[in-house]
Amino acid sequence: MDITTILLITFGLATGLGFAAFGATSLREGQQRAARVSLVLAIAVSLPLFLTTLLPVPFRLALLGAALLVVIFTGILFLLPIGRVEHGQDVPRSPIDERDTMFARADLKPGTANYEAYYTLHPENKPADDKTRALPGLLSPDASEANPLVFAATDATFDMIETLRDAVDGAPASTLATAAESDAQAMAAYVKGLTYYWGACAVGITRLKPYHVYSHVGRGRAEYGAPVTLNHRHAIVFAVAMDHAMVNSAPAAPTLLESARQYANAAQTAIQIANFARAQGYPARAHIDGNYRVVAPLVARDAGLGEIGRMGLLMTPALGPRVRLGVVTTDLPLSPDVRQEDRSVLDFCRVCRKCAENCPVRAIPFGDREEIDGVLRWRINQDVCYRYWCVTGTDCARCMALCPYSYPSSPLHNLVRWAVRRSGAARRAVIRLDRAFYGHSPAPQPAPSWVPAPLPGTGTTHPHDNGGATNLKTQPGVDHGTE
Repeated sequence: MDITTILLITFGLATGLGFAAFGATSLREGQQRAARVSLVLAIAVSLPLFLTTLLPVPFRLALLGAALLVVIFTGILFLLPIGRVEHGQDVPRSPIDERDTMFARADLKPGTANYEAYYTLHPENKPADDKTRALPGLLSPDASEANPLVFAATDATFDMIETLRDAVDGAPASTLATAAESDAQAMAAYVKGLTYYWGACAVGITRLKPYHVYSHVGRGRAEYGAPVTLNHRHAIVFAVAMDHAMVNSAPAAPTLLESARQYANAAQTAIQIANFARAQGYPARAHIDGNYRVVAPLVARDAGLGEIGRMGLLMTPALGPRVRLGVVTTDLPLSPDVRQEDRSVLDFCRVCRKCAENCPVRAIPFGDREEIDGVLRWRINQDVCYRYWCVTGTDCARCMALCPYSYPSSPLHNLVRWAVRRSGAARRAVIRLDRAFYGHSPAPQPAPSWVPAPLPGTGTTHPHDNGGATNLKTQPGVDHGTE
């Protein structure tokens, strides 16, 4: 057996095993199509290489030379930093009013003082909001994705989060701890370590800026409409990972159960951090689901956790949008992180469009970022998006489930992430390969076996009925990812 035969067999085995490994990973993740494509490619690529060992030596040498050139060319191409997005103005010029978010507007009850006050100021929002209120609503037994047992568990989790509202703030200890004052960098490292220990997958610290803070309270009946005063120096922001299998069932009920679970985990971690800071003698406030005073994705972006992507959510390098955020603002002496813009994420979102193509109600824009209120960004149609939530009874999450960044952590997926961060050519190749392996519009995956299926006869609306949400013109407002 000569050297050309050995090299061809080695190359064939390496290629076949590579595709086989990806197929095995796909099977573990429940991605049947990707596993089938990998198996076909393993055979289609490696078998011809094995057969070429029967050819004369000159042909084998020519084939080896061609293969080597392809490997070298691909390696160089994947390292070229092409396709990067130029920097644009992405800092809001004025704070966001939480009362304008769909969450706050959905909480308004007809006949109440808050309802009358808001629509007196913003009569243009009333027709769309009334249309939304006429739909079944989140966790409704009449929603298209109604699942009584899963909805009950979700409601129980949100009820638990509600009981934590009074724990987000409190008086600091009367004396300052000397350890806190001694070294802001060491304290920042310790706080980050604690946050990871308590369940975070990413942590960052930034100086609190005026545009991080809502101008007025929009949720919570007692505080509704009050100007937000938050003078803390720093914000500690962290992400908690959402379970891939639960999210992959989107827009079915398990995805909302997972959202609630991670909002609860984020709330517990944030409250513990705030308690720690106050015990050191410094003011601190936790910001949790339904009780934020800051725009969490903007804080997270400025702390270096990711970028705001096409779907209006924070895109983290490791998990994409498949996270929930918690924030603690405080005067605890901390060394802030410096934001490192990740333009590779913005370039990927600009080219990919998979979330926009698969949004059931086309609430995600297809075009490039636009300057809106002086800020270069993508803006979803929050009215249409939330209205679909009120049809399904869940938070939909199809965009999150289908995002190529959302795949689980594994050696192969992480290798792809590494290439995507470094090369515009790799990003474009990965987008095409994603469609080839997973499909343009993959079907929702079954939830884990322990999750009960919906009872027969529950739900009255077809999952793809958008409840009349047909006006796709982008309207004033803020993203569904503001909290």
